[in-house]
Amino acid sequence: MATVLRPLTTGELLDRTFSLYRSHFALFVGIFALPHLCVLAFQCLALAFQTPGVVFQISTVLMSLFWSLGALLLTLVVSAASQAATVVAVSQVHLDRPAGVMDSFSKVKNQVAGVIGLSLSVGFLVGLACLALIVPGVLLAIRWSLAVPVKVLENKSVGDSMSRSSDLTAGNRGRIFVIWLLFVLLSIGIGLLLRWPIEVAAGVSSIVALQRAAVGWRVASLVATFVSECLVGPLATIAFSLVYYDERVRKEAFDLQLMMTTLDAPTLQGAPA
Repeated sequence: MATVLRPLTTGELLDRTFSLYRSHFALFVGIFALPHLCVLAFQCLALAFQTPGVVFQISTVLMSLFWSLGALLLTLVVSAASQAATVVAVSQVHLDRPAGVMDSFSKVKNQVAGVIGLSLSVGFLVGLACLALIVPGVLLAIRWSLAVPVKVLENKSVGDSMSRSSDLTAGNRGRIFVIWLLFVLLSIGIGLLLRWPIEVAAGVSSIVALQRAAVGWRVASLVATFVSECLVGPLATIAFSLVYYDERVRKEAFDLQLMMTTLDAPTLQGAPA
């Protein structure tokens, strides 16, 4: 096996994250781009059905609400599918196994509903905790940051995935916060960088004002958001998938388990074939 599993420092984890991303760029961007194209198409369709110049009519408000809820639900499904498929792809590549876009999706087709349930549970509890001056919500987000890799790779229930993530992150939440903060800032920065030229060209000063601009500029903004999500979206999932394996190496001697299982059998729990 080409990949040598050992405990990694925060710098080594980040280096490994960007190394995997660069060397398998088409794989990870493809996993995010394919399903998110559905969201982009739905959002563009919503713009096509909007009535220009009509804002406060009841029918217009209801139609806008319908499209917004539809986009939210579609985004939830798409995000769960792309995140789960990325976790599988990282697992395959990290353990020196072949990985492909469609193959990654096929491996998680029965887990998307579970990941959606997990995302809703974590999102609701973190959001509720954020009402208490933000900090408790951030702490819970860090505590459950490995819940999706656990859910996908170990096929556990929602509650067990959250509990397992709490156990794996214990003692190393400081570096997880650093990784989490880095990719949050990177996501915001890339998003602003891609939308800023559009705002300047459209003659507006904010993303809110851009929503009242001509349809062409609003479509351009949606495309910029799509590109940003496809470029930056995989990075955090790659990083936390690697953290999952690193914590297992540190706390469960996963490297020795993998070596022994490689000698005895082709399949290992937590590393889908």
